[in-house]
Amino acid sequence: MRERILVVDDESGPREGLCRLLEAWGYPTVGAASGEEALEKLRLDGRISAIITDLVMPGLDGLELLRSVQQGHPIPVIVLTGHGTIEQAVQAIRLGAQDILEKPVEPDRLKILLEKLAGAWALLAENRQLRAELRERGALGPLRGVSAAMREVFRQIEQVAPSTLSVLIVGESGTGKELVAQTLHQLSPRRRNEFVPVNCAAIPPTLLESEIFGHEKGAFTGAFQRKIGCFEMASHGTLFLDEIAEMEESVQAKLLRVLQEQKFRRLGGQTLIEADVRIIAATNRDPKRAIADGKLREDLYYRLNVFTIQLPPLRERPEDIPLLARHFAEQYAARHGTPVPALDSSTMECLLRYAWPGNVRELKNAIERASLLSGGAAILPEHLPPEVSAAHAGAALARGAGPEADGTRSAGQTARAILLRVGCTMRQAEREILRTTLEHTGGNKTQAARILGISLKTMHNKVKKYRL
Repeated sequence: MRERILVVDDESGPREGLCRLLEAWGYPTVGAASGEEALEKLRLDGRISAIITDLVMPGLDGLELLRSVQQGHPIPVIVLTGHGTIEQAVQAIRLGAQDILEKPVEPDRLKILLEKLAGAWALLAENRQLRAELRERGALGPLRGVSAAMREVFRQIEQVAPSTLSVLIVGESGTGKELVAQTLHQLSPRRRNEFVPVNCAAIPPTLLESEIFGHEKGAFTGAFQRKIGCFEMASHGTLFLDEIAEMEESVQAKLLRVLQEQKFRRLGGQTLIEADVRIIAATNRDPKRAIADGKLREDLYYRLNVFTIQLPPLRERPEDIPLLARHFAEQYAARHGTPVPALDSSTMECLLRYAWPGNVRELKNAIERASLLSGGAAILPEHLPPEVSAAHAGAALARGAGPEADGTRSAGQTARAILLRVGCTMRQAEREILRTTLEHTGGNKTQAARILGISLKTMHNKVKKYRL
């Protein structure tokens, strides 16, 4: 199915003339006489892959149309201006316009621009069917999930990936923020260029600015030669700034300026360097809380927060655990040339009952450890880390199974009997005793505290401590 170009102009003559020109070049077109009509046609026609719009129109003008498109349907937008001001043109670029062309349009320049866009369309068409098939199996690139929350994440990734918009990824540690960033890059027209990740929390503050922007020889003590920074390395590609809230305020201020002007200088340098880079940032903090705490500049947040993807923690999407566990087991087997280990039903029960404070990263580590210990045979609860395998004890207790079913032992005693073994830490034992006791009382903290002989305040503190 051919892609279409939507031409928007309130004057019928220029609109129809441009449509005829594009049709002569082989581009199917559809016209709209207003911004409101354009949004309606965009909503109804899934084949529209680019928009050429006049800037000055009554009602919904070109800038408002551009803003609406980038928020709901991030596709390339070319803005035409004949009567608009320079300030409006600059604002259009900042809102994400692909380019600004003066009216009357120079055909050669427009044709070159459309040929570049056609390459992006071909790339999208090439991957569309594959992505649809993968989605049905709960996969998008390296990401896995069949839950409603992850399907929404997949939808958002596919929606924003083809655009040039900045993206902010928010989620707890271990939820897969870098994998989301990699997927955004791989599904974008920039995928043939570099994806450059920078962990802002892992680089000393004194070195971070040089790491991102580079430096000239002699810029500071120890700068014995020129260093190319990550912005230059990611030219025409994607720069991923992980844990952006850990970046010093002075570096945040410089980053904001670069995002606004699309230019930067190396440390100690005088030459302005063009920055054709897509920025994807991530944080494990609540952005609004980080702003209030002085960890994140508010103006930088709003500049990055053009499009936000919220990654859910693993405990909120337990239906994804079996799929992820099998995926990690297959990965381990392929990497080491061993048979893919099966996951015993009791093992899966442990995985489903554990809270996974370390999220997907913790699950991956647990499955890799278990795959090693199982030696290629089925993964059993004893192959899992102690804190995870302890969930099997809780499952047995909840079912009333085993010798404890006669009611002669309390939930706390049962948990202690199962957990107090070599290899189990005091923290793990305490957590499981609390968890199984709360299950026994149906979540009644007062009753659980009485059973365990602790105060209600202590019970509340421990529940918070262990995220129960």
